[in-house]
Amino acid sequence: MQQRFVGDSGLRASALGLGTMTWGSGIDEDVAADLLRIFCDAGGNLVDTSAGYTNGAAEAILGQHLGHTVARQDLVLVSKAGLEYRNGHRVVDTSRSAMLSSLDASLVRLGTDYLDLWLVDAWDPHVPLQETLSAMDLALNTGRVRYVGFSNFTGWQSAKAAVQAPFTAVAHQIEYSLLQRQAEAEVIPAAYDAGLGLLAWAPLGRGVLSGKYRGQIPTDSRAANEEWADYVEPYLATRPSRIVEALWTASQGLDSSPAQLALAWLLAQENVSSAIVGPRSAQQLQQLLGAEEVRLPEQISQVLSEVSERAN
Repeated sequence: MQQRFVGDSGLRASALGLGTMTWGSGIDEDVAADLLRIFCDAGGNLVDTSAGYTNGAAEAILGQHLGHTVARQDLVLVSKAGLEYRNGHRVVDTSRSAMLSSLDASLVRLGTDYLDLWLVDAWDPHVPLQETLSAMDLALNTGRVRYVGFSNFTGWQSAKAAVQAPFTAVAHQIEYSLLQRQAEAEVIPAAYDAGLGLLAWAPLGRGVLSGKYRGQIPTDSRAANEEWADYVEPYLATRPSRIVEALWTASQGLDSSPAQLALAWLLAQENVSSAIVGPRSAQQLQQLLGAEEVRLPEQISQVLSEVSERAN
């Protein structure tokens, strides 16, 4: 698998990253082991998790396989702090105490001494930015993390953080896909100017760009699951269907799946270091890994961009 530099740093990450958001909630330890093994055997190295994913269960499952299913040194291990869900409510806390306590707990669950990349998971309007940055700086200086960055910041937030930080940030994780291109207005230009590589989450439009929701909602899909329905629902309206149909049409002529084309389009966008996918089965992952072999014709890429721009 192709390796890309993350931003202006020397950190190399695979073009596709493996996301763990549903590990411990729909994906058990055995499936997780299969996904991790297949991903790494294909040359992937970036594995993305968070202290907030399933209340730490995702990190714990991943930690069980480090050193067994895959060698720790073969991974670019990414985790995040500052955002969690308590009793179904989103709680943001990027105070120095919360960030460092979260980091230490993540390292214990993962069974490792360090993270390759640590991200602050959200902007906290109630905590001084310098306090959050000081926690990240301490994590760097004590060797608990090798690189740092931001996640889900707006353009001005990422620019302000990058300028005021006493360290060099290298990455910005954002939602980015043919169905979600709002970041192109300010977030992506700000990241580029600050030398931050983009880690794109939900690169398949929360699963919708795979085409599996064309005319139906499969009973085994996230949209049919009460826990995840609100996550997918905004992408199931009439607007997204035009993009899905364009992908479906193009896939017929290119002997590729809609999901592979959507990923190929994204990976061709400027400053994208990695697209983080969240497959639920080994079969899904095998198909997604084929996206790297797709050579998207310029004319098709342009058509997809135009259809997407009109829909967005």
